[in-house]
Amino acid sequence: MKQTFYKPGFILLWIGIFAVAMGYLESAVVIYLRTVFYPEGFAFPIKALGFRLTITELLRETATIIMLITLGIVAVKKPLVRFAAFIYAFAIWDICYYLFLFLLVGWPGSFFTWDLLFLIPCLWTGPVAAPLINSVTMIVLAVLITVFNSRQHKAPLRTSEWFLLIAGSVITIIAYTSDYLIFMLQKFPLVKIIAISPEVVVQEYASGYFPDHFNWILFSVAEILFIAALMTYFLRYRKKKRSLLK
Repeated sequence: MKQTFYKPGFILLWIGIFAVAMGYLESAVVIYLRTVFYPEGFAFPIKALGFRLTITELLRETATIIMLITLGIVAVKKPLVRFAAFIYAFAIWDICYYLFLFLLVGWPGSFFTWDLLFLIPCLWTGPVAAPLINSVTMIVLAVLITVFNSRQHKAPLRTSEWFLLIAGSVITIIAYTSDYLIFMLQKFPLVKIIAISPEVVVQEYASGYFPDHFNWILFSVAEILFIAALMTYFLRYRKKKRSLLK
């Protein structure tokens, strides 16, 4: 039983099934919210939710991340594979979230439809294509880590590879949040913008925000860093791949 559990395909299959189901739940919640707040269909500008619903949404997003992290901790023992399980589940969940939204309500209309992606610590916005690209990248990295670290084998990421992944993540976050922050910083200091529950005046001003520029250059730089980390990791361990999969 233990040998079966730790086969890469087994781990990825069941984590994937969990993430698909979670993606459906996420899409269902969003459909309910949009039915209440955007009965004519979701579009910017965003509508102020008020204190109670803002806190509820922040806690829901936090709970989602905790669930995905916990899944990796329960599924496997190796710390690096737990990380892989987290990003794999996150990516599958995100892809299925958009897939189910499209199947259920026909949204998004295209890969370049703007979406509100995240609320912590401030609004993340971007075309749907961007998080989907990130998700595919995460899936590739997660599969490589899981396969190369299967059974008794160890294939750690080097410090240089961690640096590339972390730097790419920071740049990606900047790409998602910079347009909104530039708009908000014209009137409010950063501390008020990223407050757990922004003041009413801050929310009212934010309701006038229309995303009109996504920094594809920054996003592309981040993806190049991710791919560099993937390639160096893959090339270092590719010779072991056949033995790992036996």
